[in-house]
Amino acid sequence: MEGILKELEDIVGRRYVSASPEEKYIYSRDQGLQEPHDPDAVVLPGSTEEVQAVIRLANRERVPVVPMGGGLVLSGLTIPQKGGIVLDMKRMNRIIEVNETSRYAVVEGGVSQGVLKAYLERRHPGLKHSLPDAPPVATIAGNVAIHGSGHLSQSEGGFHSEMVTGLEAVLPTGEAVRLGSCSTVPGWFSRAPLPDLAGLFLGWNGTTGIITKIGIKLFPKPKMEDILVYMTGSVDILPDLIYRITGTEMAEDMVAAISPKPDWLRGFPILLITVTANSEEEMAMKVGIIRESVRHYYQTMESGFMPVPPYMKSQFLGAPLKDLSKFADVMKGGGFEYVGSIMPVEKLPGACSAGLDIAEKHRVTCSMGARVIGRGHCMMFFNAYAFNRADEDNMARSALALEETNRATLELGGIPWKAEAPGQQDILRKMEPGTIQLMNRIRSLLDPNGIMNPGNWEAR
Repeated sequence: MEGILKELEDIVGRRYVSASPEEKYIYSRDQGLQEPHDPDAVVLPGSTEEVQAVIRLANRERVPVVPMGGGLVLSGLTIPQKGGIVLDMKRMNRIIEVNETSRYAVVEGGVSQGVLKAYLERRHPGLKHSLPDAPPVATIAGNVAIHGSGHLSQSEGGFHSEMVTGLEAVLPTGEAVRLGSCSTVPGWFSRAPLPDLAGLFLGWNGTTGIITKIGIKLFPKPKMEDILVYMTGSVDILPDLIYRITGTEMAEDMVAAISPKPDWLRGFPILLITVTANSEEEMAMKVGIIRESVRHYYQTMESGFMPVPPYMKSQFLGAPLKDLSKFADVMKGGGFEYVGSIMPVEKLPGACSAGLDIAEKHRVTCSMGARVIGRGHCMMFFNAYAFNRADEDNMARSALALEETNRATLELGGIPWKAEAPGQQDILRKMEPGTIQLMNRIRSLLDPNGIMNPGNWEAR
């Protein structure tokens, strides 16, 4: 690697290349349970041209490359399973354009959720983008690439990958391509009506190329927001509650929470329903319509809306929801695995039951919930396992719970989200052979030397 390191320094500058043991240690792992692997080098490019030069070098020398955004994927997708170069995109953090009239932003591949949020609040206060429930350092491109979701996914069209208006990517052979309207005219306003090739870089776990620029939809930011909290003692009625409330089209966001923490939530699933408006009259109308849609249930006195004091509303209205992320450190041991599952809303009771059984069987601490996607078209169900890295037995039991959760998801008729390598194998074993063959043909065409994040989406 000595000669390669020198060439990397020539490309990006000595300051932005490292092969020191302490930095290789940091980049060898994430907060989850997957086995660490040291990279041979860490590189921080500052432009698309530098990314291209690094990729051309890696392709020539057949050195693996692993792209990384905020490093918060939790399931090992940025761990260099076969060594090589970790390409940390954080230096590419420029906001290139915000188009207020057509409501989109164009950002580089390392721009974080928090940076775009702060920029919009300061310079374009009438606009916002959909935020995932992740720390602010999570990147726009990284979240989009794994089909992430956020606080506008229920009301504004679904997964964040569906909010992409265009992208620029560097192929594994070093060529840069633009996809969407930006490939033909200056604007980044739409992927239609051209052939939609953006999917070649969404959901592929970094095995087809590196996103260097991305266009993302923005949305109007209403002046007011409120939260409704619906509590029930039974998960069985949650799918129908969700169906009725999404049918009103009055809610901006809807999250189900089934959590052992805080103590007052144990055994009582709740729906957090966010409502936005531009006037008191509009807010009253929307809240009234939502309440009327579930009158059948709260008239029975077995479930109903909770009165929420102002200090609690501020906790529930945050984007991202800070209380959800606080669970990550409930064991005070520095370990957290977030097992996502994309599945139909009607599978919610079964997913809750399976999750509770798995947590009890393996004696692990588990929080569960679901974000409704696209007015109830599906949901992102999550099992969050916090563990103590200083407790080997706790880690081993958490790993078994993770494996069983992935299998239970597939048995229920869902698909594990941002699955780690063993979870990917579970998916591939269920996948149609023709689909696997098509994926392999696409990868071999784009990446003939197999340098992009090897170890992911590899059928065995």
